[in-house]
Amino acid sequence: MWEDLEVTLEKIENEKKKEKPSAEELGFGIHFTDHMFMMEWNRESGWHDAKICPYQDFRMDPAALVFHYGQAIFEGLKAYRGKDGQVYMFRPEDNFERMNSSAVRMCMPRLPVDKVLKSIKALLYLEKDWIPVAEGASLYIRPTMIAVEPRLGVRAADTYYFYIILSPVGAYYPEGFNPTKIYVSDEHARAAKGGVGQAKTAGNYAASLFTTQRAKKEGYTQVLWLDACEHKYIEEVGTSNIFFVIGDELVTPPLGGSILEGITRDSVLKLAEMWGVNTMERPISIDEVIQASRDGSLKEAFGTGTAAVISPVGEFYYKGETFSVNNGETGELSEKLYCELQAIQKGETEDPFQWVERVG
Repeated sequence: MWEDLEVTLEKIENEKKKEKPSAEELGFGIHFTDHMFMMEWNRESGWHDAKICPYQDFRMDPAALVFHYGQAIFEGLKAYRGKDGQVYMFRPEDNFERMNSSAVRMCMPRLPVDKVLKSIKALLYLEKDWIPVAEGASLYIRPTMIAVEPRLGVRAADTYYFYIILSPVGAYYPEGFNPTKIYVSDEHARAAKGGVGQAKTAGNYAASLFTTQRAKKEGYTQVLWLDACEHKYIEEVGTSNIFFVIGDELVTPPLGGSILEGITRDSVLKLAEMWGVNTMERPISIDEVIQASRDGSLKEAFGTGTAAVISPVGEFYYKGETFSVNNGETGELSEKLYCELQAIQKGETEDPFQWVERVG
């Protein structure tokens, strides 16, 4: 069925095109481009009715299974405009392979990755004027799959929508590349081993909202989650994986089924190893981090993710105390990784791992 998948194109009328935001108005996830990609799946026909079409609303039945039992997965990746005027994507195939892993875990159909990549390149070429040129800005790409069969009863759906929308974005955090303040939760958990924590599914993010709201009321940008069993071992930040530089070691929690297998996380590990940095994927407790902050061996901490790329951490709040990281300043390795990844993503430097794909 995948081999026969054809994509139709329906362009928006010129007079209905949206006004593009200025660099100052970008924000994150506020504006959306004129076109989107969409296709449908059912058990009889597989993937079909693939199209690039004007950005539009859906008509869905109130009994659609996504509303009741949470079959919804998504990805996040970016397109960049290089100084040479070319458009680049960073590791897109890895994003869609990860989406297929999420689909398997959530009993949803797998995507034909090669067909989707061709379609997304066509969509980006059509919308290339939406890619912002401001420093640190990019075009955010949000592929999503949802269960749309109208039926009550707990089971996997027989029909799905898959769609891709595009959003021109600036910095994810208000702080930009300046260090963020992180709230450590020892009461609530994001995910447990054996659950769906490693899938990029909507429910994982819904589970984080209550504690994230509390953190923001206290003046903190994000939540650092601990393990669900002992509330002792560090897992990830709400929107990113987490790294620590303790002594001469770069440490990040291991993948164990309850945290997302981040594309940027993997990129950081590969770059750091290539540079000769002593990297370790090992369990790390919040007590170890606090002690390292107290004795001065905690040199840096930073989050990694598509949205922010590298997000330095300047302070942790845990059990009523604040713990500073590098005097609240961006660390040397954090800055080097951010600059290198940005340069690779925009085609401005050597790409030793062939991560970047140029959009024709």
